[in-house]
Amino acid sequence: MPEPQPPTLAIPKGRLLSALAERLGRAGIAQEAIVADDRRLVRTDPRTGTRLLFLKPDDVPTYVEYGAADLGVVGRDVLLERDYDLYAPVDLGIGRCRLVVAGLRDLGAPGALRRAVRVATKYPALAAAHFARRGVAVEIIYVQGSVELAPVTGLADVIVDLVESGETLRQNGLVELEIVQEISAVVVANRTALKLRRDTLLPILRALEPPRARR
Repeated sequence: MPEPQPPTLAIPKGRLLSALAERLGRAGIAQEAIVADDRRLVRTDPRTGTRLLFLKPDDVPTYVEYGAADLGVVGRDVLLERDYDLYAPVDLGIGRCRLVVAGLRDLGAPGALRRAVRVATKYPALAAAHFARRGVAVEIIYVQGSVELAPVTGLADVIVDLVESGETLRQNGLVELEIVQEISAVVVANRTALKLRRDTLLPILRALEPPRARR
């Protein structure tokens, strides 16, 4: 019987790398392969042969869904915004932040948004669903960056965006009005790979679990 092929993992470039390196080290994957200071987008762990793909966070679930990677790590916001056919078996408990409605200080209390408003966001589906549940008519304006400028310049009444400390909002004269969703990083798995390569992938999934969740 041929030896099973090493797995392929889709890793988001950015602030989660050090935490992921520590957890993947539990599965025998060399941390140096993850945090190496170079620009290679495909690396192979010398210990296990595991292939690592370094991607923009928004692209991770696409590579996993289409089978270019077996497992990946992505923010729950990306999964909720788009319709992917993936398992999400592990909440990593890292990269915690929140998706919020924010606006200028003089907009009023959190419950004041009852008239039609314009909403600037890179999360049009999540924003539309949130305001639909509230019964508020909205016009969604899609923006990708510097979303905090929208209320300041009059482009929109409020924004829906990710917030960690809230410092960027404060420095631009904005305040949180409502929380849409608590967000953290999760592991996603290709459905076929998880069925056919379960013995190979389960040790990695267990290693990625938060310490309190491991058995």
